[in-house]
Amino acid sequence: MVIKVFLASSSGSTAIKKKQQDVLGFLEALKVDYAPLDIACNEDNRMWMRENVPVEKKPTNGIPLPPQIFNEESYCGDYETFFDAKEDNAVYAFLGLPPPPGSKEAKEAYLLENGPVENGTIVNGTDDAEDEENLEAEEENIDDDTLKAPVKEEEAQEEVEDEEAKGEDDQPVSEEEEDE
Repeated sequence: MVIKVFLASSSGSTAIKKKQQDVLGFLEALKVDYAPLDIACNEDNRMWMRENVPVEKKPTNGIPLPPQIFNEESYCGDYETFFDAKEDNAVYAFLGLPPPPGSKEAKEAYLLENGPVENGTIVNGTDDAEDEENLEAEEENIDDDTLKAPVKEEEAQEEVEDEEAKGEDDQPVSEEEEDE
């Protein structure tokens, strides 16, 4: 799937130029495959864009301004909706693309697939910390036993430290320590 970004190469508006640069720069940073299509030099691109932006998304004057973003033939949105998706860490969903493994969107999708979240806790019995550990283990193809072992070792170490701390409290206090 190729993302189509309709641009105006010879726009007189600095606001439009900045929006276009922002979209292209972000897509490049994410390594998303896209095709910039110029509407200033190519009448076919301009007509296609104008015809395929949904009526409810067109401005009151009826002429949509660049940048306009499509996934093949499907309309994704304009700069404002792109910006909102970027702020919500939902750019891949906005573009209609699967999120890459390890991304925030992939983790959120994993959480959604594995149960609803109530007050930061997944209803199926795991909490956010456990779920994130399980997700990371799943991504790295680690079995559950290797994930649980370090946790048990940490808990055992904490118990030893607690016992040592209690033992120190029971020690007699010297006269020098009392004076301090």
